[in-house]
Amino acid sequence: MRWLVSFGFAILLGMGLVGALPAKAEEAALQGNWTATKAERDGKPADDLVGHRLSFTGDRFEIRSDKGETLFAGTARSDASTKPASIDFALDSGASKGAAWKGIYQLDGDKLTICDNAPDTRKDRPSAFEASAASGYVLVIFQRANP
Repeated sequence: MRWLVSFGFAILLGMGLVGALPAKAEEAALQGNWTATKAERDGKPADDLVGHRLSFTGDRFEIRSDKGETLFAGTARSDASTKPASIDFALDSGASKGAAWKGIYQLDGDKLTICDNAPDTRKDRPSAFEASAASGYVLVIFQRANP
């Protein structure tokens, strides 16, 4: 009987681990360099963000301008198990040092879409991929870049 309980527990544990694998795989797929190809802020094009580079290395992120200047850096935490998948940026350098941006993301091959509450951190995490007028949200579409 004891082996049956142990076997049942092992099956449940294994099912939980298998269920977590796709989320971890998607989070690992975020690693690397991304270039902003399109951006929108409060219902208007945010052309000043196009060309910015976002890089993920482990739990760290960095955003550089199109000229290579570091604008923001800190830690990033993503959770692909939420719907939509969530991502949080804790800034430890740059103009927004100490801020925490809360967002959502969608990964589709080499295309990454992020919508977050930067720079208006008083706003809650967005629930949809839109940055309508007066929303306080920024929507950025990235393409995977070479290192």
